[in-house]
Amino acid sequence: MSTDINDHAAVEKRLWDEISHHGRTVMLGAHVHPMRHFQPMTAFCEPEEGLIWFFTRSDTDLARSIEEGKSAMMIVQDGQKFQACVGGELTLQVDPARIEKYWNPVVAAWYPEGKADPRLTMLCLDVSDAQVWISEGGPIKFAFEVAKANVTGTTPDLGGSRRLNLN
Repeated sequence: MSTDINDHAAVEKRLWDEISHHGRTVMLGAHVHPMRHFQPMTAFCEPEEGLIWFFTRSDTDLARSIEEGKSAMMIVQDGQKFQACVGGELTLQVDPARIEKYWNPVVAAWYPEGKADPRLTMLCLDVSDAQVWISEGGPIKFAFEVAKANVTGTTPDLGGSRRLNLN
């Protein structure tokens, strides 16, 4: 999928497509102490609303950290082709309609008590901005650009980066 890094709408669409990819695991973290490390989470996207939902339990470190602060970041990566850092406000929400909407066998495997688990809740990331890096040349272009850069003393031309305001 080729994306013009200078086309804001195309880059934004690519961002949402990458996050929405079936079973996309992202790294999510809150900007509060003691949450120092990001953790893997499965993202469920609502691009039209600018929201990303995650299943969790109310007693996890990440869920408890939301009480201390709401600023959060999410990292999504597809090898060398696509990387993004997405920022926004993270809230803890009990939302039975979304639990029902996004519940699937993979989610169920992590919650043996099922949808009735009293600790089951959701995190909602209200997206505000993102930095996106796209490189679409593949391994042959990568090797060529690295060799060319070493010979010419320049840097490889492997794609570009764009900042997106998503409010």
